[in-house]
Amino acid sequence: MDQKESLALLTDLYELTMAASYFDHEMFEPATFSLFIRNYPPSRRYFVSAGLADVLSYLQDLRFTPDDLEYLEETELFKPEFLSYLEQFRFRGDVYAIPEGRLFFVNEPVLEVTASLIEAQIVETVIINIVNFQSMIATKASRCIHAAWPRKLVDFSLRRTHGADAGLKVARASFIGGFVGTSNVLAGKIYGIPIFGTMAHSFITSFEDEIDAFRAFAYTFPEDTVLLVDTYDTLSGTRIAAEVGKEMALDGLELKGVRLDSGDIARLSKEVRSILRKEGFTDTTIFASGGFDEYKIKRVLDQGGDVDSFGVGTKMGVSADAPYFDMAYKMVQYAGRPVLKLSPGKMTLASDKQVFRFTEAKGKLEKDVIGLRDDILEEGEPLLKNVMSNGEIIEELPSLSQIQASFLDEFSQLDKKYKSIDKEGKEYPVGLSPRLKSLQDQVVRTLKSDEINELEED
Repeated sequence: MDQKESLALLTDLYELTMAASYFDHEMFEPATFSLFIRNYPPSRRYFVSAGLADVLSYLQDLRFTPDDLEYLEETELFKPEFLSYLEQFRFRGDVYAIPEGRLFFVNEPVLEVTASLIEAQIVETVIINIVNFQSMIATKASRCIHAAWPRKLVDFSLRRTHGADAGLKVARASFIGGFVGTSNVLAGKIYGIPIFGTMAHSFITSFEDEIDAFRAFAYTFPEDTVLLVDTYDTLSGTRIAAEVGKEMALDGLELKGVRLDSGDIARLSKEVRSILRKEGFTDTTIFASGGFDEYKIKRVLDQGGDVDSFGVGTKMGVSADAPYFDMAYKMVQYAGRPVLKLSPGKMTLASDKQVFRFTEAKGKLEKDVIGLRDDILEEGEPLLKNVMSNGEIIEELPSLSQIQASFLDEFSQLDKKYKSIDKEGKEYPVGLSPRLKSLQDQVVRTLKSDEINELEED
């Protein structure tokens, strides 16, 4: 790996200080860590798995470069013996994960890592960073898809995402969540996502007359002419667009669409549609942009807005109403011993696990059960798949289009009451298998007994 590409130091310092102490005390036994979300943000009742491909790539390539080690030495925090250990560091663990595009719910492990304690600990920060962000965006995007269905959505978020890398990951995650494409050209190149875009208001104002701007764009893009009609007056702009569309028709071309980016979209879209139909443009689409998310989409459509597709930007790209998930990566087993955290409100589920999904006769999702990894629950689909063994990806990962198709299929099976974007709603049922519940109770009793004994000894 090129030194410039090293992500080994993209971590919280305490991952390395813990690792150094593990090293000093020869704590190299296998540990399992579980990645899960503790609580639902307001009005959410499901999550969409995303980011796994990036996690696996990170784990497979993870190395400490000479430059990394030189920096760590300069901090004067670490002993030479530990730095020598890091020089040979590789992730050689196993990963079980819910595939990208699948739904998951509160407290369900979306991913579990089993590796030597140091290996499993060091990778915590990046794993949370990747899966938290991409799952957050994919979930937000899916809510927009639900509000707009069956209309199509395009990612317009790049200019206001929190950094260039975030812009790329938003394009990828929103595509997983059902978007048809992105305005982000680099994301199109990297991920093979369809790219969309027309013009800004500056294009219109650079010409003396609006009609000249429309004609110029139609000349350059005769097969993909979508005109922004609200620079001066939306209805007047629509009539001018229709005039250009008639000129195009003389050459056997057609006006593909018009875009609305401001004003009362619900009212204007209906009036624009009326003008287009009156002028004979029954197949011309109306595309709307400007501050949309699931809430504004729903509001516009509830008011009778006549929009064929939406550009969804800022509020989706930063998940404005829920800009983080309460995601945690906690040790659940060490050296063959199940472990858990007892902190109030933050208790974890012990041991390595599996998630089983049950469906009704008609294919609708019925419930999930969290069990032990070696549980066998008849009729339940085990969701966690073994995707990495001994630090190597063990099977070809699905394409982004396949991931999206998987999401759309499963999302269609989720009852509407769990998709609702309102604050009030019912949570999808998730339970524990008998064996996991029994183990959980046993570990809790043991820990509390040990705690009492320690107090009595004191």
